[in-house]
Amino acid sequence: MDENSPLFAIAMAADLAGMHPQTLRQYDRLGLVSPRRTAGHSRRYSMRDVAQLREIARLGAEGVSLEGIRRVLELENHVTELQDRVRELERALADELLNRPGRRVFAAGESGDVVSLRTGTRAQRNTQLVVWRPLDE
Repeated sequence: MDENSPLFAIAMAADLAGMHPQTLRQYDRLGLVSPRRTAGHSRRYSMRDVAQLREIARLGAEGVSLEGIRRVLELENHVTELQDRVRELERALADELLNRPGRRVFAAGESGDVVSLRTGTRAQRNTQLVVWRPLDE
């Protein structure tokens, strides 16, 4: 089980978040927190969903509108996705560094992909970032 496992029925999730179940239904309709559904179409909330409901309550208490809250959550989710992608690229780069003999040269393209370059090859565009590590002697 992890934080994304659908565990809680709407009444329990509402209790954990300190909200009324009808508020959770409204947030689901608005797309702020969309829990998973069972085969019988009942809502099942995860710990991540409950944390997001608490964040919505906190932002609302600070005077942020529902549209503002939606945008904040959207941006937070995007940041999380980007952090995951960076970790993925760092692992790929580390694997490449460990498995390549000799000089190691890479370019990061505009879309964020990592491209290995042959020794003596230049990056194709001025917008690419080149990472170089000399041979350990």
